[in-house]
Amino acid sequence: MRGFTRLAAVALAVALASATAIAQAPATNDAEWQRLHALGLKHKTGWDLYLALKAAAGGGRVNPPAAQLPNWSGLWMSAGGGSFFGRGPGGAIPKLTPAAAAALKMGAEREAKNISYDENLSECGPPGHPRWLGIPFLREFIVRPEQTWLSSETVNNVRRIYTDGRGHLAPEDAFPTYYGDSVGFWDGQKLVTHTNSLMARSMGRNQPDQSEQMETVEIWEKVANDAVEARVWIYDPTLYVEPWVVFRRYRQVANPTHSLRMNYWHCGENPNNEVVKTQDGSTQYRDFTFTEGDNR
Repeated sequence: MRGFTRLAAVALAVALASATAIAQAPATNDAEWQRLHALGLKHKTGWDLYLALKAAAGGGRVNPPAAQLPNWSGLWMSAGGGSFFGRGPGGAIPKLTPAAAAALKMGAEREAKNISYDENLSECGPPGHPRWLGIPFLREFIVRPEQTWLSSETVNNVRRIYTDGRGHLAPEDAFPTYYGDSVGFWDGQKLVTHTNSLMARSMGRNQPDQSEQMETVEIWEKVANDAVEARVWIYDPTLYVEPWVVFRRYRQVANPTHSLRMNYWHCGENPNNEVVKTQDGSTQYRDFTFTEGDNR
C-alpha cells in the first residue's frame, strides 16, 4: 500500500484520538458567543465587521516585530467546536435561507439512507475554507510579521494570511479559489483576518453549498499553553439570513521526540483510496486490496 508511512499511521491514530476529544471539548462560553453573534448582526457585511474590529484595535498592527508575535509552534489537531448548520450555545440555531434549509433537509434524508458522496473530497480535492476549520488532520501554524500560514498535511493545504498592510486583490484581479484571499492585522496577541474570493462549493458531506459571495472574519488566539482558538463569523446571503458564529479549538499534539512531522498526504497516491459514485449517489471503493507486505 503506497503512501502510508509509519508516521502517517501515527498521524491517523492522533486524528482518531482527536475525534474522541471533540465530544469532550470544553463548552463555548454562552455569553461570549452571544456577544460575538450580536456584534456580527450590527454589520451588513464581513468586511464592515473587519473594519470595525480594526478601528477598535487602533488600526491594528502590521509587520510587528517577530519578538512580539505569539508562539504557535508545534503540531496541532482539531479539538472540536461549533457547527456550520447545527445548534450553537444556548440552543441557538442558524437562520437559513429557504434554499439552504431545503438542501440541509435533503442531505439529512440522504444521510439516513447511508447515501454520501462528496464530489471534492472523494476525488482527493482540498477541503477549502471554511470547511478546512474542521478537518481532523495534523496542522502547523507558521507565524511571521508579514504573513501567517495556517497549514494542514492533506494535500499540503496552506492558508496565507497577509499582515503586511496590503488590502485584498482588486476586483479585476480577483478570482475564486479554495482558500480565498485573506488579509489581517494583529490586535495584541490576536490575529484578526478577513477572507473573500472563495469558491462556490460544498460545505460538507450532504450539506448545502456555499457561494462565491461568502466572506469570513476570524479572530485567532492562543487561549492556553496547548490550545489555540478561532472565533469565526460567516457571511453568505445564499446560506444565512444573518451571519453565523462558530468557535473552533485546536489542541497541541504531544511530540517530545519530534518523531511526528507534517507529511504531504494525498489519497490519490494510494490506489486503495480510489472511490466511485454509485448509482444511488453513495461512495464505494473501486478496488480495495492489500499486498502481503501490508498484511504484515
